[in-house]
Amino acid sequence: MAAMGELWLVRHGETPWSLTGQHTGRTDVPLTPHGEVQARELRPRLDRPWSLVLSSPLVRAARTAELAGLHPVLEDRLMEWDYGHAEGRTTKELSEERGGWSAWTDDTLPETPTSVGERAERVLEDAAPALEAGDVCLVGHGHALRILAAVWLGLEPIDGRLLALSPASVSVLGHEHDLPVLRRWNT
Repeated sequence: MAAMGELWLVRHGETPWSLTGQHTGRTDVPLTPHGEVQARELRPRLDRPWSLVLSSPLVRAARTAELAGLHPVLEDRLMEWDYGHAEGRTTKELSEERGGWSAWTDDTLPETPTSVGERAERVLEDAAPALEAGDVCLVGHGHALRILAAVWLGLEPIDGRLLALSPASVSVLGHEHDLPVLRRWNT
């Protein structure tokens, strides 16, 4: 295998809904003032040469990229999971109504972990030439990036449930002995 760059995953900064635990899929919720500070604080960590930078077009991700000093191409396939009826609601609220509810197992949502994983696979396929040239940065959302990491590792998309991501976190995926690996997670 030829030398490959690293794949850096950046979750957007804090939003009002991330503070309250509301599922934030396609609703275009802005960063909080603290989320903007978090995004600016990413700048020194992300100030490096990139062969490709992609960002979800949703304002919380695109603004995080901008404040972090990145100049991304907007990529719809990096948008967060479409939560449908769960949008804007917390797991606690939904669990009280439905008994033990989880986005990971609710097959009534417009997207499932598998369908988000299919989007992630296409992003990874399209980013592969850039990874051969150097490092790639993806700016996006908690669940979608967790699923993308699972796909990178050759796991099932639902296994992304095991990979928590905090707002304004940076994670790095790479290779070791030709195997896809987690180099750093949720830092």
